[in-house]
Amino acid sequence: MSYPLAFRMRPKDLSEVIGQQHLIAPGKIIWRMVQAQRLSSMILYGPPGTGKTSIAAAIAGSANYALRKVNAATDAKKKLEQVVAEAQLTGKVVLLLDEIHRLTKPKQDYLLPHLEDGKIILVGATTENPYIAINPAIRSRTQIFEVKPLSPNDIVTGLERALTDKERGLGNYQVNLSASAKDFFAQATNGDLRSALNALELAVTSTPADESGVINVDQTVAQECLQKRVLTADSDGDAHYDVISAFQKSIRGSDTDAALHYLARLIAAGDLPAIARRLITIAYEDIGLANPQAAARTVQAVQAAERIGFPEARIPLATAVIDLCLSSKSNSAIRAIDAALTDVNNGAAGPIPDHLRDAHYTGAHKLGRGVNYLYPHDYPNDWVKQQYLPDNLVHKSYFRPKGIGRYETALKERYTKIKHAQEQSDTSN
Repeated sequence: MSYPLAFRMRPKDLSEVIGQQHLIAPGKIIWRMVQAQRLSSMILYGPPGTGKTSIAAAIAGSANYALRKVNAATDAKKKLEQVVAEAQLTGKVVLLLDEIHRLTKPKQDYLLPHLEDGKIILVGATTENPYIAINPAIRSRTQIFEVKPLSPNDIVTGLERALTDKERGLGNYQVNLSASAKDFFAQATNGDLRSALNALELAVTSTPADESGVINVDQTVAQECLQKRVLTADSDGDAHYDVISAFQKSIRGSDTDAALHYLARLIAAGDLPAIARRLITIAYEDIGLANPQAAARTVQAVQAAERIGFPEARIPLATAVIDLCLSSKSNSAIRAIDAALTDVNNGAAGPIPDHLRDAHYTGAHKLGRGVNYLYPHDYPNDWVKQQYLPDNLVHKSYFRPKGIGRYETALKERYTKIKHAQEQSDTSN
């Protein structure tokens, strides 16, 4: 069986691991574990192709442990039992549990006791944030390390190593990898070495050699072999939420170019529902009363995008993003409702004043419901002094208008005028 290049190039020890120097460089935590032969179970989380499996293989190789790989989602409990049986005999097994966030409760219950005695060193690998996706029982028995995307220089190091390695790599081929092709692999894979190596192998093995026996891989060939660029905005991974967070914060910060960049990443991932939901949220949370028309235009843009779908949907979405970025902004509405919710959730509700209570049924008048209610439309300016808040909140003020933009400025003026009239009425009474 011929294994892919990325599989063949997996490191045999820590010295061969590319990147992740914050974990495996001399003096760093995993290096110290191996040097002291004091291995402990861990969870490695980060984007695909960044070295989680490689680190597990390097730990096993450096410590002279057997490496056994189990997929938490697809492999049966029986495979875990086989690994445990081996560990009971040798006491030297590194269990690489891929997709650990999908470990079922029966498998987890079986595995937990065997982590306690230390005969199995668990290395869980996941693209999900373990603090959200992994059961606390597993987390409490492991150390959690984040694996970072590799830099373009790291990818180049991996490519060059594969091209010169005659035992595991492509060193037996005469390959001329152009500088532009190398740069394309390094940049387009967004830190995913596995994708870069496998695309390189496809390029080398599918390109005929020239008259002198040299295989020339230029940028055109590289692009053909890496048809879809690696995205770090998949709809299930932790990175998805990072992109959405950066998207909203860029709009809030009025950085149009950054917001369009993150929009492009979400579009490339094909995640129209997430874009639509976030844009409407931003329109009301961050722009709000400073420019209500922008919120209305955003809803229209989202509806248009949902109707026409990708790729044309990018046009109304971009229009909305630019509009929101450059709009005046106010968060007075969300701050007001959150302040009111805080009181309600803390039990500061209080009885509704009797004159505001429902009075449509027979006998309501006898209970004092709706009695002495003053109908505002019967008074000048459609306003009359009367109590609306419960007694314990009668002087509470939730809305703090900023007066940004014409609309909120007008609201602030009316709000201030009404508050002033209420205060004057309280003083006169």
